[in-house]
Amino acid sequence: MDGDRVEIDGGIMEGGGQILRVSTALSCLLGLPLRVRRIRAGRSQPGLRPQHLSGLEIIRDLCDGKLNGGEIGSTEITFTPGKIKGGTHIADTKTAGSVCLLMQVAMPCVLFAASPSELHLKGGTNAEMAPQIDYTVMVGRNSFALVFKPIVEKFNFTFNCDIKRRGYYPQGGGEVVVQMSPVKELSPINLTERGTVTKIYGRAFVAGALPIKLAKDMSAAAVRCIRREIRDLYINIQPVREPDDQAVGTGSGIIIVAETSTGCLLAGSSLGKRGKNADKVGIEAAEILLQNLKHGGTVDDSLQDQLIIFMALAKGVSRVKSGPITLHTQTAIHFAEQLTKAKFTVTKSEDAGGDASFIVWCGVVVMIPPFLCC
Repeated sequence: MDGDRVEIDGGIMEGGGQILRVSTALSCLLGLPLRVRRIRAGRSQPGLRPQHLSGLEIIRDLCDGKLNGGEIGSTEITFTPGKIKGGTHIADTKTAGSVCLLMQVAMPCVLFAASPSELHLKGGTNAEMAPQIDYTVMVGRNSFALVFKPIVEKFNFTFNCDIKRRGYYPQGGGEVVVQMSPVKELSPINLTERGTVTKIYGRAFVAGALPIKLAKDMSAAAVRCIRREIRDLYINIQPVREPDDQAVGTGSGIIIVAETSTGCLLAGSSLGKRGKNADKVGIEAAEILLQNLKHGGTVDDSLQDQLIIFMALAKGVSRVKSGPITLHTQTAIHFAEQLTKAKFTVTKSEDAGGDASFIVWCGVVVMIPPFLCC
Protein backbone atom coordinates (compact mmCIF):
# COMPACT_ATOMS: atom_id res chain seq x y z
CA MET A 1 0.00 0.00 0.00
CA ASP A 2 1.16 3.57 -0.76
CA GLY A 3 -0.98 5.54 1.63
CA ASP A 4 -4.43 4.34 0.61
CA ARG A 5 -3.25 3.25 -2.84
CA VAL A 6 -2.99 -0.48 -3.51
CA GLU A 7 0.30 -1.53 -5.11
CA ILE A 8 0.12 -4.23 -7.79
CA ASP A 9 3.08 -5.99 -9.39
CA GLY A 10 2.05 -6.58 -12.99
CA GLY A 11 5.00 -8.82 -13.73
CA ILE A 12 4.34 -11.79 -11.44
CA MET A 13 2.58 -15.08 -12.17
CA GLU A 14 0.82 -14.87 -15.56
CA GLY A 15 2.56 -11.54 -16.06
CA GLY A 16 0.18 -10.27 -18.74
CA GLY A 17 -2.97 -8.25 -19.35
CA GLN A 18 -5.15 -10.34 -17.06
CA ILE A 19 -3.53 -8.77 -13.98
CA LEU A 20 -4.50 -5.36 -15.30
CA ARG A 21 -8.08 -6.42 -16.08
CA VAL A 22 -8.80 -8.05 -12.71
CA SER A 23 -7.07 -5.33 -10.67
CA THR A 24 -8.63 -2.31 -12.36
CA ALA A 25 -12.13 -3.84 -12.38
CA LEU A 26 -11.93 -4.54 -8.64
CA SER A 27 -10.39 -1.11 -8.03
CA CYS A 28 -13.39 0.45 -9.78
CA LEU A 29 -15.90 -1.71 -7.90
CA LEU A 30 -14.39 -1.29 -4.44
CA GLY A 31 -13.27 2.34 -4.64
CA LEU A 32 -9.61 1.42 -4.17
CA PRO A 33 -6.99 3.74 -5.68
CA LEU A 34 -4.48 1.60 -7.53
CA ARG A 35 -0.92 1.64 -8.83
CA VAL A 36 0.16 -1.12 -11.22
CA ARG A 37 3.90 -1.40 -11.88
CA ARG A 38 5.81 -3.61 -14.33
CA ILE A 39 2.79 -3.95 -16.60
CA ARG A 40 3.04 -7.07 -18.78
CA ALA A 41 6.65 -7.59 -17.70
CA GLY A 42 6.22 -11.26 -18.55
CA ARG A 43 5.60 -10.53 -22.23
CA SER A 44 8.04 -10.18 -25.14
CA GLN A 45 6.71 -6.65 -25.71
CA PRO A 46 6.09 -5.26 -22.19
CA GLY A 47 3.80 -2.36 -21.34
CA LEU A 48 0.33 -1.36 -22.48
CA ARG A 49 -0.85 -2.44 -25.92
CA PRO A 50 -3.87 -0.83 -27.59
CA GLN A 51 -6.42 -3.33 -26.21
CA HIS A 52 -5.11 -2.90 -22.64
CA LEU A 53 -5.25 0.88 -22.93
CA SER A 54 -8.81 0.69 -24.32
CA GLY A 55 -9.81 -1.45 -21.33
CA LEU A 56 -8.34 1.06 -18.90
CA GLU A 57 -10.05 3.95 -20.65
CA ILE A 58 -13.50 2.38 -20.56
CA ILE A 59 -13.10 1.61 -16.85
CA ARG A 60 -12.02 5.23 -16.27
CA ASP A 61 -15.03 6.51 -18.21
CA LEU A 62 -17.46 4.15 -16.45
CA CYS A 63 -16.65 5.70 -13.07
CA ASP A 64 -15.35 9.17 -13.92
CA GLY A 65 -12.00 8.03 -12.61
CA LYS A 66 -8.52 9.47 -13.03
CA LEU A 67 -5.91 7.55 -15.01
CA ASN A 68 -2.23 8.47 -15.16
CA GLY A 69 0.29 6.68 -17.36
CA GLY A 70 -2.39 5.66 -19.86
CA GLU A 71 -0.39 5.50 -23.08
CA ILE A 72 0.87 2.78 -25.41
CA GLY A 73 4.03 1.18 -24.03
CA SER A 74 3.56 2.47 -20.48
CA THR A 75 4.73 -0.01 -17.82
CA GLU A 76 3.13 1.82 -14.88
CA ILE A 77 -0.28 3.38 -14.30
CA THR A 78 -2.14 4.90 -11.37
CA PHE A 79 -5.91 4.82 -11.24
CA THR A 80 -8.29 6.59 -8.88
CA PRO A 81 -11.91 5.43 -9.28
CA GLY A 82 -15.04 7.48 -8.83
CA LYS A 83 -18.75 6.68 -8.84
CA ILE A 84 -19.81 3.93 -11.25
CA LYS A 85 -22.38 5.27 -13.69
CA GLY A 86 -24.37 3.71 -16.48
CA GLY A 87 -25.11 5.05 -19.93
CA THR A 88 -23.39 4.52 -23.28
CA HIS A 89 -19.64 3.99 -23.48
CA ILE A 90 -17.27 3.20 -26.35
CA ALA A 91 -13.98 1.30 -26.30
CA ASP A 92 -12.08 1.03 -29.58
CA THR A 93 -8.74 -0.78 -29.78
CA LYS A 94 -8.29 0.48 -33.38
CA THR A 95 -6.54 -2.86 -33.93
CA ALA A 96 -7.54 -6.55 -33.86
CA GLY A 97 -7.32 -6.45 -30.05
CA SER A 98 -10.02 -8.65 -28.55
CA VAL A 99 -13.48 -7.21 -27.86
CA CYS A 100 -14.03 -10.18 -25.53
CA LEU A 101 -11.17 -9.03 -23.29
CA LEU A 102 -12.72 -5.55 -23.22
CA MET A 103 -15.94 -7.20 -22.12
CA GLN A 104 -14.10 -9.07 -19.36
CA VAL A 105 -12.83 -5.90 -17.73
CA ALA A 106 -16.00 -3.81 -18.11
CA MET A 107 -18.76 -6.32 -17.33
CA PRO A 108 -18.21 -6.71 -13.55
CA CYS A 109 -18.23 -2.92 -13.17
CA VAL A 110 -21.44 -2.19 -15.07
CA LEU A 111 -23.20 -4.87 -13.04
CA PHE A 112 -23.08 -2.41 -10.15
CA ALA A 113 -23.56 0.83 -12.08
CA ALA A 114 -26.10 3.48 -11.12
CA SER A 115 -28.21 2.78 -14.23
CA PRO A 116 -28.32 0.47 -17.27
CA SER A 117 -25.28 0.47 -19.54
CA GLU A 118 -24.62 0.05 -23.24
CA LEU A 119 -21.05 -0.76 -24.22
CA HIS A 120 -19.84 -0.41 -27.82
CA LEU A 121 -16.68 -2.54 -28.02
CA LYS A 122 -14.57 -2.38 -31.18
CA GLY A 123 -11.64 -4.48 -32.34
CA GLY A 124 -11.15 -8.15 -33.12
CA THR A 125 -14.04 -10.54 -32.53
CA ASN A 126 -12.01 -13.68 -33.22
CA ALA A 127 -8.48 -13.08 -31.97
CA GLU A 128 -5.54 -15.22 -30.88
CA MET A 129 -4.84 -15.52 -27.13
CA ALA A 130 -8.43 -14.57 -26.24
CA PRO A 131 -11.90 -16.15 -26.24
CA GLN A 132 -13.67 -15.97 -29.59
CA ILE A 133 -16.94 -14.03 -29.67
CA ASP A 134 -18.55 -17.36 -30.60
CA TYR A 135 -17.39 -18.74 -27.23
CA THR A 136 -18.69 -15.76 -25.30
CA VAL A 137 -22.25 -15.18 -26.54
CA MET A 138 -25.05 -16.85 -28.47
CA VAL A 139 -24.53 -16.68 -32.21
CA GLY A 140 -26.12 -17.77 -35.47
CA ARG A 141 -29.68 -18.22 -36.62
CA ASN A 142 -30.21 -21.10 -34.21
CA SER A 143 -28.85 -19.09 -31.27
CA PHE A 144 -26.32 -21.70 -30.26
CA ALA A 145 -26.02 -21.64 -26.47
CA LEU A 146 -22.23 -21.49 -26.42
CA VAL A 147 -20.22 -21.18 -23.22
CA PHE A 148 -19.59 -17.93 -21.33
CA LYS A 149 -23.04 -16.29 -21.43
CA PRO A 150 -25.22 -19.19 -20.24
CA ILE A 151 -22.77 -20.14 -17.48
CA VAL A 152 -21.98 -16.67 -16.13
CA GLU A 153 -25.69 -15.81 -16.01
CA LYS A 154 -26.00 -18.46 -13.29
CA PHE A 155 -24.71 -15.71 -10.98
CA ASN A 156 -28.22 -14.23 -11.41
CA PHE A 157 -27.75 -11.48 -13.97
CA THR A 158 -28.36 -11.24 -17.69
CA PHE A 159 -26.84 -9.35 -20.58
CA ASN A 160 -27.46 -8.94 -24.29
CA CYS A 161 -24.67 -8.88 -26.84
CA ASP A 162 -25.34 -7.95 -30.46
CA ILE A 163 -22.57 -8.76 -32.94
CA LYS A 164 -22.76 -5.80 -35.32
CA ARG A 165 -19.69 -6.73 -37.32
CA ARG A 166 -16.93 -9.29 -37.11
CA GLY A 167 -13.29 -8.23 -37.34
CA TYR A 168 -10.18 -10.31 -37.89
CA TYR A 169 -6.43 -9.99 -37.63
CA PRO A 170 -4.65 -7.78 -38.55
CA GLN A 171 -7.08 -4.87 -39.11
CA GLY A 172 -9.83 -5.65 -36.61
CA GLY A 173 -12.84 -3.50 -37.37
CA GLY A 174 -15.34 -5.67 -35.50
CA GLU A 175 -17.99 -4.27 -33.15
CA VAL A 176 -20.26 -5.75 -30.52
CA VAL A 177 -22.84 -3.91 -28.41
CA VAL A 178 -23.35 -5.15 -24.86
CA GLN A 179 -26.41 -4.10 -22.85
CA MET A 180 -26.65 -4.73 -19.12
CA SER A 181 -28.80 -3.60 -16.22
CA PRO A 182 -27.38 -3.28 -12.71
CA VAL A 183 -28.07 -5.78 -9.92
CA LYS A 184 -28.07 -5.45 -6.13
CA GLU A 185 -25.99 -8.56 -5.59
CA LEU A 186 -24.70 -11.67 -7.33
CA SER A 187 -25.81 -15.17 -6.33
CA PRO A 188 -23.25 -17.92 -5.71
CA ILE A 189 -22.97 -20.83 -8.12
CA ASN A 190 -22.46 -24.54 -7.55
CA LEU A 191 -20.99 -26.28 -10.59
CA THR A 192 -19.65 -29.57 -9.27
CA GLU A 193 -21.63 -32.24 -11.15
CA ARG A 194 -20.50 -32.91 -14.72
CA GLY A 195 -23.19 -35.38 -15.75
CA THR A 196 -22.91 -37.09 -19.13
CA VAL A 197 -22.33 -35.50 -22.52
CA THR A 198 -25.66 -35.26 -24.36
CA LYS A 199 -24.85 -33.01 -27.34
CA ILE A 200 -21.86 -31.88 -29.36
CA TYR A 201 -22.35 -28.94 -31.71
CA GLY A 202 -20.62 -25.87 -33.04
CA ARG A 203 -19.75 -23.77 -36.05
CA ALA A 204 -16.86 -23.59 -38.48
CA PHE A 205 -16.69 -20.20 -40.18
CA VAL A 206 -14.95 -18.40 -43.00
CA ALA A 207 -15.14 -14.74 -43.95
CA GLY A 208 -13.82 -12.43 -46.63
CA ALA A 209 -11.93 -14.05 -49.50
CA LEU A 210 -12.01 -17.60 -48.10
CA PRO A 211 -14.27 -20.25 -49.69
CA ILE A 212 -16.92 -22.17 -47.74
CA LYS A 213 -14.99 -25.38 -48.55
CA LEU A 214 -12.48 -24.48 -45.83
CA ALA A 215 -15.27 -24.36 -43.24
CA LYS A 216 -16.56 -27.73 -44.44
CA ASP A 217 -13.06 -29.21 -44.21
CA MET A 218 -12.57 -27.89 -40.67
CA SER A 219 -15.94 -29.32 -39.61
CA ALA A 220 -15.32 -32.73 -41.20
CA ALA A 221 -11.84 -33.07 -39.67
CA ALA A 222 -13.15 -32.16 -36.23
CA VAL A 223 -15.97 -34.70 -36.46
CA ARG A 224 -13.55 -37.45 -37.51
CA CYS A 225 -11.29 -36.65 -34.57
CA ILE A 226 -14.11 -36.65 -32.02
CA ARG A 227 -15.54 -39.88 -33.45
CA ARG A 228 -12.39 -41.74 -32.40
CA GLU A 229 -13.31 -41.07 -28.75
CA ILE A 230 -17.09 -40.56 -28.79
CA ARG A 231 -19.04 -42.81 -31.15
CA ASP A 232 -22.64 -42.71 -29.97
CA LEU A 233 -23.57 -39.01 -30.25
CA TYR A 234 -24.73 -36.98 -33.23
CA ILE A 235 -22.23 -34.19 -33.86
CA ASN A 236 -23.52 -31.04 -35.56
CA ILE A 237 -20.78 -28.60 -36.56
CA GLN A 238 -22.25 -26.21 -39.09
CA PRO A 239 -20.01 -24.72 -41.80
CA VAL A 240 -20.84 -21.02 -42.20
CA ARG A 241 -19.70 -18.20 -44.45
CA GLU A 242 -20.07 -14.88 -42.68
CA PRO A 243 -22.01 -12.30 -44.75
CA ASP A 244 -19.70 -9.77 -46.40
CA ASP A 245 -21.62 -6.84 -44.93
CA GLN A 246 -21.15 -8.23 -41.41
CA ALA A 247 -17.41 -8.94 -41.45
CA VAL A 248 -14.25 -6.88 -41.93
CA GLY A 249 -11.24 -8.62 -43.43
CA THR A 250 -10.53 -12.29 -43.97
CA GLY A 251 -10.67 -14.90 -41.23
CA SER A 252 -11.60 -18.46 -40.35
CA GLY A 253 -12.00 -20.65 -37.32
CA ILE A 254 -14.05 -23.23 -35.47
CA ILE A 255 -15.64 -23.70 -32.07
CA ILE A 256 -17.08 -26.97 -30.79
CA VAL A 257 -19.20 -27.27 -27.62
CA ALA A 258 -20.11 -30.30 -25.55
CA GLU A 259 -23.31 -29.94 -23.51
CA THR A 260 -23.97 -32.26 -20.56
CA SER A 261 -27.03 -33.61 -18.77
CA THR A 262 -26.47 -31.15 -15.89
CA GLY A 263 -26.18 -28.09 -18.15
CA CYS A 264 -22.38 -27.88 -18.24
CA LEU A 265 -20.82 -26.43 -21.39
CA LEU A 266 -17.22 -27.15 -22.39
CA ALA A 267 -15.52 -26.14 -25.61
CA GLY A 268 -12.56 -26.40 -27.90
CA SER A 269 -11.71 -23.80 -30.52
CA SER A 270 -9.06 -22.86 -33.03
CA LEU A 271 -8.40 -20.09 -35.55
CA GLY A 272 -7.17 -20.46 -39.10
CA LYS A 273 -4.22 -18.50 -40.42
CA ARG A 274 -2.12 -18.30 -43.55
CA GLY A 275 -0.32 -21.60 -44.16
CA LYS A 276 -2.33 -23.55 -41.59
CA ASN A 277 -4.21 -26.49 -43.11
CA ALA A 278 -7.99 -26.45 -42.55
CA ASP A 279 -7.94 -30.05 -41.31
CA LYS A 280 -5.35 -29.08 -38.70
CA VAL A 281 -7.57 -26.23 -37.45
CA GLY A 282 -10.52 -28.61 -37.00
CA ILE A 283 -8.44 -31.31 -35.33
CA GLU A 284 -6.84 -28.79 -32.97
CA ALA A 285 -10.25 -27.61 -31.74
CA ALA A 286 -11.50 -31.20 -31.37
CA GLU A 287 -8.45 -32.23 -29.36
CA ILE A 288 -8.86 -29.26 -27.00
CA LEU A 289 -12.51 -30.22 -26.46
CA LEU A 290 -11.63 -33.87 -25.79
CA GLN A 291 -8.92 -32.83 -23.33
CA ASN A 292 -11.43 -30.65 -21.48
CA LEU A 293 -13.85 -33.59 -21.30
CA LYS A 294 -11.14 -35.96 -20.08
CA HIS A 295 -10.47 -34.27 -16.73
CA GLY A 296 -14.08 -34.55 -15.54
CA GLY A 297 -14.52 -30.91 -14.57
CA THR A 298 -17.65 -28.83 -15.14
CA VAL A 299 -15.85 -25.91 -16.84
CA ASP A 300 -13.18 -25.83 -19.51
CA ASP A 301 -9.73 -24.29 -19.34
CA SER A 302 -10.88 -21.03 -20.95
CA LEU A 303 -13.77 -20.42 -18.54
CA GLN A 304 -11.94 -21.23 -15.28
CA ASP A 305 -10.26 -17.86 -14.79
CA GLN A 306 -13.18 -15.82 -16.15
CA LEU A 307 -15.42 -17.00 -13.29
CA ILE A 308 -13.05 -15.98 -10.48
CA ILE A 309 -14.03 -12.29 -10.25
CA PHE A 310 -17.75 -13.18 -10.20
CA MET A 311 -17.15 -15.82 -7.51
CA ALA A 312 -15.35 -13.19 -5.43
CA LEU A 313 -18.25 -10.73 -5.80
CA ALA A 314 -21.09 -13.21 -5.20
CA LYS A 315 -22.94 -13.29 -1.87
CA GLY A 316 -22.30 -16.75 -0.45
CA VAL A 317 -20.14 -19.74 -1.21
CA SER A 318 -19.48 -20.63 -4.85
CA ARG A 319 -18.05 -23.99 -5.89
CA VAL A 320 -16.74 -24.95 -9.32
CA LYS A 321 -15.15 -28.23 -10.38
CA SER A 322 -12.42 -27.73 -12.95
CA GLY A 323 -9.54 -29.54 -14.56
CA PRO A 324 -5.94 -28.69 -13.62
CA ILE A 325 -5.78 -25.08 -12.43
CA THR A 326 -4.30 -22.88 -15.15
CA LEU A 327 -1.78 -20.12 -14.47
CA HIS A 328 -4.41 -17.60 -15.58
CA THR A 329 -6.76 -18.94 -12.89
CA GLN A 330 -4.06 -18.90 -10.22
CA THR A 331 -3.32 -15.30 -11.17
CA ALA A 332 -6.98 -14.24 -11.03
CA ILE A 333 -7.34 -15.86 -7.59
CA HIS A 334 -4.18 -14.17 -6.29
CA PHE A 335 -5.30 -10.67 -7.22
CA ALA A 336 -8.94 -11.21 -6.24
CA GLU A 337 -7.71 -12.17 -2.77
CA GLN A 338 -5.25 -9.28 -2.64
CA LEU A 339 -7.88 -6.67 -3.45
CA THR A 340 -10.92 -8.14 -1.67
CA LYS A 341 -11.78 -10.12 1.43
CA ALA A 342 -12.67 -13.14 -0.67
CA LYS A 343 -10.87 -16.36 0.23
CA PHE A 344 -10.42 -19.09 -2.36
CA THR A 345 -9.65 -22.72 -1.62
CA VAL A 346 -8.54 -25.28 -4.20
CA THR A 347 -8.85 -28.96 -3.28
CA LYS A 348 -8.26 -32.09 -5.33
CA SER A 349 -11.50 -33.81 -6.24
CA GLU A 350 -12.10 -37.14 -4.54
CA ASP A 351 -12.86 -38.82 -7.85
CA ALA A 352 -9.82 -37.37 -9.63
CA GLY A 353 -7.96 -39.83 -11.81
CA GLY A 354 -4.89 -39.43 -13.97
CA ASP A 355 -6.05 -36.07 -15.30
CA ALA A 356 -6.91 -34.63 -11.92
CA SER A 357 -9.91 -32.39 -11.37
CA PHE A 358 -10.17 -29.80 -8.62
CA ILE A 359 -12.87 -28.04 -6.63
CA VAL A 360 -12.40 -24.26 -6.50
CA TRP A 361 -14.54 -22.57 -3.90
CA CYS A 362 -14.85 -19.02 -2.65
CA GLY A 363 -16.57 -18.30 0.63
CA VAL A 364 -16.55 -14.59 1.53
CA VAL A 365 -18.87 -12.03 0.00
CA VAL A 366 -17.29 -8.78 -1.15
CA MET A 367 -19.37 -5.72 -0.34
CA ILE A 368 -19.58 -3.02 -3.02
CA PRO A 369 -19.52 0.43 -1.35
CA PRO A 370 -22.99 1.88 -2.00
CA PHE A 371 -21.71 5.37 -2.77
CA LEU A 372 -19.85 4.00 -5.80
CA CYS A 373 -22.92 2.77 -7.63
CA CYS A 374 -25.90 4.82 -6.65
